[in-house]
Amino acid sequence: MYKTLKEVTKTAEELNMTIGAFNTHNLEMLPEMIRGAKEEGSPIIIQTSIDTAKYIGYKVMVAVVKEIATDEMVDVALHLDHARDFDEIKAAIDAGYSSVMYDGSHLPFKENIVKTKAVVEYAHAHGVSVEGELGTIGGTEEGISVSEEDKVYTRPEDAVEFVKETKVDALAIAIGTNHGQFKSKTEVNIPLLKEIHRVVSIPLVIHGGTGVKEEDYSELINNGIRKFNVGTELLVNWTKEAKDTFGNTEINKSLRHNVIPANMKVKEIVKHKIRLFMNLDSPLKK
Repeated sequence: MYKTLKEVTKTAEELNMTIGAFNTHNLEMLPEMIRGAKEEGSPIIIQTSIDTAKYIGYKVMVAVVKEIATDEMVDVALHLDHARDFDEIKAAIDAGYSSVMYDGSHLPFKENIVKTKAVVEYAHAHGVSVEGELGTIGGTEEGISVSEEDKVYTRPEDAVEFVKETKVDALAIAIGTNHGQFKSKTEVNIPLLKEIHRVVSIPLVIHGGTGVKEEDYSELINNGIRKFNVGTELLVNWTKEAKDTFGNTEINKSLRHNVIPANMKVKEIVKHKIRLFMNLDSPLKK
């Protein structure tokens, strides 16, 4: 079924798990991502950047995700990630995306509230969920870089006010993660997460999930992380596999023979992450 972010994170809250939010960069990898979720018995969030959405086409993306979700009997939300352009957010909502993120983390606190609130009002009027962001996450995402010195951690008291004023459905927080990090792992600030979770009742979101140690997943989930973004790990492994297969094939051989192994590599990662995200060794309620 085609679901909103609010709906799938409600399931995550009830079962004390997190929902994997996986970035697709083309249509080819998309079906196996959703099939991987089906095989593990979990909802999934498919994310696109604005550039990917424009490359594929907003309406095409919506149509394909809805069709696969129905055929495979999987709960799938389609989410526009890290959007700052109101026109592109509106385009995604009007095309049928079930969730959008307005990233005002680079703005002064009050301006972030005002602009996020405007997105929420339009989105909610169309039955679409909204994720906001407070604090800044390091690394590079779609050409936007945040240096280590410019990182700002989320303050619990700001999170309370932000959620109250904007009415967002989920909140991305900055607790030490970095976009694009795949050669090393980061030390997430668990005490800060616990404090934010104590005062904020809505689902919390981890960005830069590739750089998070898997042994930290359970503690993150048990302290309110209900959406867990994974993008770089999929992209790196898809590209590695594709380079190997394209480099060792005849030029007149069908392209699908080069792409299918790369798609299956993505599926393996999605399934592995989802098994961990289901938090099977922890109780239903924390």
